[in-house]
Amino acid sequence: VQLQASGGGLVQSGESLRLSCVASGDLFDIGYMGWYRQAPGKQRELVASYETGGSVNYAESVKGRFTMSPDDAKHMAYLQMDNLRPEDTATYYCHADHRYRRTATYQRYWGPGTEVTVSS
Repeated sequence: VQLQASGGGLVQSGESLRLSCVASGDLFDIGYMGWYRQAPGKQRELVASYETGGSVNYAESVKGRFTMSPDDAKHMAYLQMDNLRPEDTATYYCHADHRYRRTATYQRYWGPGTEVTVSS
């Protein structure tokens, strides 16, 4: 299972970015997809998570500004980030929790990350 994220960049405060994440490989069952971020010197934190067929959960810090849109059929997840703030500056990582046929447990896979920088 491979994950690839794209769409990061440098923007000014108040502007928008849209991140994309696609899972590929020998896929059988993706149970969850989500986005995390890690700012320099800080721990990785959850941004948004989605259980296949369910709803999206957001971190309090991004509610009302970020929207995660999964596409189950294409094994993709988008993260629309509006009204960006300097504190949103971080490396953004997508993940997918996947299980193979004949296995009961899911394993988490991570993409390499995409940089988002918001200037004030």
